[in-house]
Amino acid sequence: MGKIDSREKLIQLMDRYKNLVFSVCLKLTGDHFTAEDITQETFISAYRHLEDFDGCDEKAWICRIASNKCIDYLRSSKMREVASTDDELEASMDAGRDGPLETYIARDVEKRFFERCNELDEPYRSAAVGHFIQGKTAKEISLEKGIPLKTTQSHIYRAREMLKKIIRKEELLT
Repeated sequence: MGKIDSREKLIQLMDRYKNLVFSVCLKLTGDHFTAEDITQETFISAYRHLEDFDGCDEKAWICRIASNKCIDYLRSSKMREVASTDDELEASMDAGRDGPLETYIARDVEKRFFERCNELDEPYRSAAVGHFIQGKTAKEISLEKGIPLKTTQSHIYRAREMLKKIIRKEELLT
């Protein structure tokens, strides 16, 4: 794909999926500003990897990039959890890192998402945990389980839809 084509494709992706990607990021991180940043990172990553994209289901592809970016963010926030002294805590806050509240929220979102994945019935549970939590591709999961790739892709898709319904339902109740 040429530079002009890839720029046009990026613009098309952003026009079509900016709201979807932002909502995925917001649901997973629980923070508006972080979701904005990760949304930008998602489209930058998509632009960089347009050459590698096979052209199948761009919506799933861009959502996968977004969810992986969010998971990376949530994992990295765990690494920045608690400073050992007050001076280190103050220095980390001065450096613009997440504070204790943001870290707690990120951990809570990740924990609740993991719990929701584990509440699914098989085969969707293992597909969701493998894909969304462990970051495995559908191909890796299908090879591990010894089932066809299309079956694994269907399990991941259905697990995603089930998780969406569960999360939306929880939001209505809170």
